[in-house]
Amino acid sequence: MNFGGAMFFTEYSMSAPELAQALEERGFESVWAPEHSHIPLSRKTPFPGGGDLPKPSYDAMDPFVVLAAGAQATRKIKLGTGVALIQQRDPIQTAKLVASIDQVSGGRFLFGVGGGWNQDEMEDHGTVYATRFKRVREFVNFDPMIARPKPAQKPHPPIHVGGAFPHGARRAIRYGDGWIPGGDIREVLPKFRDMTRDAGRDPASIEITSFAIGEDVDRVKRLAEMGIARVVPMFPPEKADKVLPIVDRWTKIVHQVNG
Repeated sequence: MNFGGAMFFTEYSMSAPELAQALEERGFESVWAPEHSHIPLSRKTPFPGGGDLPKPSYDAMDPFVVLAAGAQATRKIKLGTGVALIQQRDPIQTAKLVASIDQVSGGRFLFGVGGGWNQDEMEDHGTVYATRFKRVREFVNFDPMIARPKPAQKPHPPIHVGGAFPHGARRAIRYGDGWIPGGDIREVLPKFRDMTRDAGRDPASIEITSFAIGEDVDRVKRLAEMGIARVVPMFPPEKADKVLPIVDRWTKIVHQVNG
């Protein structure tokens, strides 16, 4: 099983280069950055986690910027958007960002994508909440153009589709190289694999990444036994003195799971 680490990188957290280096030194496979472009003061949609929207969601830096910085401070660790809200991004600029970060990192980018939950945020970008997933899966066409650079990875960086079962699973099967499910994967995994086979794909061809789980070695071992490809804990947006002890506890879990 691969292990990553995610953080809302802010001006008061560890920097992406600091965390990426710390994770790489300890044998982690990847570092991930989530995204919010901004948070409107209106609140049409409640925070999925319940209660008030946490402060880091308001303060998050751009994931492509911080991951590019992390790439320059490391050699091997992969760099993922966890997830990029492509329903509110321009497709040409996003394609250039993806290709550019894949080039500057030497082919280490993981393109995590999702449709988002914050209605107010996406409406400021001109996206209609009710049809956001139609926009996510839209194949756009333009007049002939030259768009460079091309990604280092061929044909493109792996696309990991975020979203709950069954709709997010269906999008991952149709368009993705991986699935980042919401909620407990254990109950729906057999159904997901059946859906994958029904669509004519090998379930082993779609990596499953479990985000934001607690420090529970037994649960992580069960996920590994189930064939989950990657576990990504969410670290608090704090400085190194607060974060590195958590990273070290996770390093012990890595060794317990992988031997």
